[in-house]
Amino acid sequence: MLSPALEKLLVFQDRDQRRLALEQQIKRAPEEIASVRRKIEEERAGLETTKLAYREAEARRKALETEIGGAEQKVARFRTQQLEVRKNDEYQALGHQIATTQAEIGGLEEKELEAMFAIDEAKKQVKAAEATVAEAVAAHEARIKLLEEKETTQRADLAALQAELEQARAVVPPAALETYQRIAKRVPLPICVPMRDQKCGGCHLKVSNGVQTDARVGSTIVCCDNCGRIVYWES
Repeated sequence: MLSPALEKLLVFQDRDQRRLALEQQIKRAPEEIASVRRKIEEERAGLETTKLAYREAEARRKALETEIGGAEQKVARFRTQQLEVRKNDEYQALGHQIATTQAEIGGLEEKELEAMFAIDEAKKQVKAAEATVAEAVAAHEARIKLLEEKETTQRADLAALQAELEQARAVVPPAALETYQRIAKRVPLPICVPMRDQKCGGCHLKVSNGVQTDARVGSTIVCCDNCGRIVYWES
């Protein structure tokens, strides 16, 4: 049998536990939102890495283009010099330089083709990555919106619950409330727990015969002689 004081205390504890659960959820909300924002930044960072590969491929192609242009100018200069020389060995030496430079140009043009192919592949990768990231970011932003809405609702629920908690507190006898609050400073909720098989529902240790007898009677607030929680006989 429960004493009137304990009945009121159990109502208060129920609201107190709901209050604590809501406060913990609200406390976690900013970190949950920050975690999703970090995922958005990671997605965008990955896209930037893909774009960087494309820009590097473009830069390589432009560098090769410049190098080919410089080599072609050398060939043109050698040809002009050939027209000016008088000696055959000088003419042949310039011809050799022209052939060597033209071979270099051929190698550079092959590299330029490879660079252009790499650019095409990089473009495809950027396009695919942009679509994937856009979809992922939209999902993350939707998640953030839901979390923010949830937090707003929880704060409203907490405000309403605080009012209910105060109403429940007002009818608990002062001595019982003081005992509850004193115990709550050193052990986690719940403070009022049922006793089964002569064991405390909080610490699950066996209580003394005296505690069990007093809890059965239910005329006073009885505490576990192990953890100190308020125990009651569950019929």
